[in-house]
Amino acid sequence: MTHKSIEVIKSSGKRVKFSLSKLRSSLKRSGASKETIDSIIDTVRDELYQGISTNEIYNRAFALLKKKKSSLASRYKLKKAIYELGPTGFPFERFIKEVLSYSGYTAAVGEILQGKCVSHEIDVIAHKGKETTIVECKFHREQGLKCDVKVPLYIQSRFKDVEAYWVANRNNHTVLTQGWVVTNTRFTEDAIQYGRCCGLYLLSWDYPKGESLRDRIDQLGLYPITVSTLLTNREKQFLLSRNVVLCRQLIGDAFYLDHLGVSDTRKEKILNEIQNLCNA
Repeated sequence: MTHKSIEVIKSSGKRVKFSLSKLRSSLKRSGASKETIDSIIDTVRDELYQGISTNEIYNRAFALLKKKKSSLASRYKLKKAIYELGPTGFPFERFIKEVLSYSGYTAAVGEILQGKCVSHEIDVIAHKGKETTIVECKFHREQGLKCDVKVPLYIQSRFKDVEAYWVANRNNHTVLTQGWVVTNTRFTEDAIQYGRCCGLYLLSWDYPKGESLRDRIDQLGLYPITVSTLLTNREKQFLLSRNVVLCRQLIGDAFYLDHLGVSDTRKEKILNEIQNLCNA
């Protein structure tokens, strides 16, 4: 049986043909060398069977990368690491705030804005020059879920209510230019079509092409703390509770590792992993 005839089961339960090119692309984004990628692909291909889950393929490739270099495995697990920002959506909101901050915005989370009809708690509000953007974050803990058209419909109605009050308020010195919806999963085609039609900006794991959440993270080197392969889940949750959501933040706030009782030897390994990741 060749790999071309193998069907894999996605997290959504859908069966699709195994794609060698997708596996190669995901490994390439980790920064692994061609030699390493070829070696991993050969191993994974030999272990394929009909009906294997994409999660099992991921776990095998991840383990092989981790043996090679932990920072490569960290970059490879980026998508999964975003899900690990849960269980609540608040760390994801702070993560998006940091992505915007490093993109030239002045950003804040959890502000209350008055609308024409009612007040609204805004996940992230971002300012750049004379323009203001309000951002609603939709975090999903489970892979395979999508944001359907009801989400942008709801967010657009909130944006319009805030915009109506904003325009009438002479104390505002910036223009409310756009509403955003950001999700760690994907949007349905209807949701994307509606966003384009009404001018609502949609940002998801893989949309828009070239400027997706994944692209922005890689371009800016803004990896969430959850990508670490050396920190335990308890340690990650402790850091998230202290608003340390980025790897590069831990470099400046390494004293938190002392609070966790991390040994000097292990602390050095963790910081080296994160330094390699941020410098790549």
